[in-house]
Amino acid sequence: MFRIGYDRLYTGDPSGAGRAFGTAVILDPGNGEAWFALAEADGGTRSAGQAVACFRRAVALEPDNWSWRLMLADALRQCGENDAAYALFRAVATERSDSAHARLGLARCLAALGRAEDALGEFREAVALRPDDRDAVLALADALTASGDALAAVELLQPLARRYEDDATVHHALGRSWLALREPVKALAALRRARDAAEGDEAAAIDRLITALEAGEGADLSAAYVRALFDRYADRFDQDLVGKLGYAAPDLLRSAVDRVMPGATGLRILDLGCGTGLAGVTFKPLAAHLAGVDLSPRMVEKARQRTLHDRPLYDELDVGDVVEAMERTPGGWDLLVAADVLVYIGDLVAIFAAAARALPPGGRFAATVERLPSGAAAEALAEPFVLGATRRYAHAESYVRQTAEAAGFTIRLMEPCTPRREKGMPVPGLLFVVELAAP
Repeated sequence: MFRIGYDRLYTGDPSGAGRAFGTAVILDPGNGEAWFALAEADGGTRSAGQAVACFRRAVALEPDNWSWRLMLADALRQCGENDAAYALFRAVATERSDSAHARLGLARCLAALGRAEDALGEFREAVALRPDDRDAVLALADALTASGDALAAVELLQPLARRYEDDATVHHALGRSWLALREPVKALAALRRARDAAEGDEAAAIDRLITALEAGEGADLSAAYVRALFDRYADRFDQDLVGKLGYAAPDLLRSAVDRVMPGATGLRILDLGCGTGLAGVTFKPLAAHLAGVDLSPRMVEKARQRTLHDRPLYDELDVGDVVEAMERTPGGWDLLVAADVLVYIGDLVAIFAAAARALPPGGRFAATVERLPSGAAAEALAEPFVLGATRRYAHAESYVRQTAEAAGFTIRLMEPCTPRREKGMPVPGLLFVVELAAP
């Protein structure tokens, strides 16, 4: 039956191969290779859980076969059993420190478990062990870009792109890294090469990025980049932001709003850059109508799934640009909230102008920014905002104050804060609540 199974597998008949290997395990249930072949040959014809069960039987029969244990670990990871997969990958990596496969599996499990820094170290180990491994290099580049080191990602991907000239995934990754470095011309060149080789969903995703860039969404930190970044980050956003980064911006803003507007209820609130809805949860008790807008469709979908007391958290959700969202409803909101959103926008003139149109006299705008150092040395640089290594902007307090006042706002509260941590260190921030003055 082995010969029949392998013949069918090699001729592109995974279903027939599976039936043959299934017969083999019935005839000889103590044959580990038969169980392994059955799991490997399913070719999508069996469930992932069934494949895991077959791999388990094979490993139980031959526990010293480390390649089978790696296959089992991969199958567990693909089923979402990341803790079990991590333990198995770790055991193999301990026994075989030269196994790039084990290191790459460890890294992917760590990333899925929200341990991004540990994952980055394992991705580096995998590439060091196997520098020509396409999948390992792509995974490391992706992790580097997400960590804010897109330059290192580009340096990894450029030689890979020369080696795989017609590989859509490689050129797509290179284009995203160039976007993170705010190099739209280079990003477009890479993305166009990716589109020429891509098919299906990947081609559609690349087309969206190209269309956005060609339409001029390249100012500040490209809207196309932000959308792509957070679409990919949506599934682990809450876990990373709250657990690892100590994200506190929504609670800090709610405290500030309570001080400026004690006892406020029944407000029309627009959550700018709503993400998965973390700020929405915090501000829902103040709202008669709560709306959210975000550039990332996947983030908005996560927010749409969020409930409070068995009811949808948001009354209204849209995918789009925050300025356009504010301009659609002149005077339509009592409170605008932007928790850790303006860090992706350098020039705030358009933001404050749109906020002034979206609020009635007496309406408030509450937000956080990352804060440039103050003092004589900083003032000598005369920079209103600076793009940092993390690809987020930091703003000078004087610039925020002057821009708000120029748009017709009165500063009701402005103070330093720590909206999140970065690499274990508090990020210097600034929160403000401003009120639109009467004309």
